[in-house]
Amino acid sequence: MFLQTVRPNIVQAIRAYRVSDLMQAAQDAGQHFLYVDLSKAQTKQEVLDAIASAFLFPAHFGKNLDALYDCMTDLVHKAGPQPGFVVVLEQLPDNPRFDREAREQLLDVFRDAADFWGERRIAFRCFYSFAVARSQDKPWERPSEAALAKAPPRVVPKNGVNPNFGMNMPMMSSAFDTAMWLNAA
Repeated sequence: MFLQTVRPNIVQAIRAYRVSDLMQAAQDAGQHFLYVDLSKAQTKQEVLDAIASAFLFPAHFGKNLDALYDCMTDLVHKAGPQPGFVVVLEQLPDNPRFDREAREQLLDVFRDAADFWGERRIAFRCFYSFAVARSQDKPWERPSEAALAKAPPRVVPKNGVNPNFGMNMPMMSSAFDTAMWLNAA
């Protein structure tokens, strides 16, 4: 089964997984599949509104991070035994109105929810992706596979010098958290 290869109780970038595969795997495992497309959201409030709408939160949802945690944990826990969760947060905004700190706070809520369900031995897997802007005039959108295929490969000189980084910055061999290095440059 597909989900057996994904560690339970984790929040991770969607990377090589396709939403349709995750949805099918959740259905095959009899788990809840929660999906939200955040491509139109630009602020923290819009993100929370979209999540509340997509996840069918009750009308009394407080539209803050504490209320989000409560809905993802206590409210669902009180509903009875749960089979597990596959959550997809697609196209999290990446802009000054929803910056890295806001994204990390949101993802921390889902990490805390994963811990909550992990303590109860219930799988909670959350996958996320970031929106990519094509230009300042267009809304945030995910690049198409055709656009990615047409992109020219980046060439890094064999001597290891990368013109995008200062001399005191190490070369990154991982895709994890390169934004930290780019912001420092």
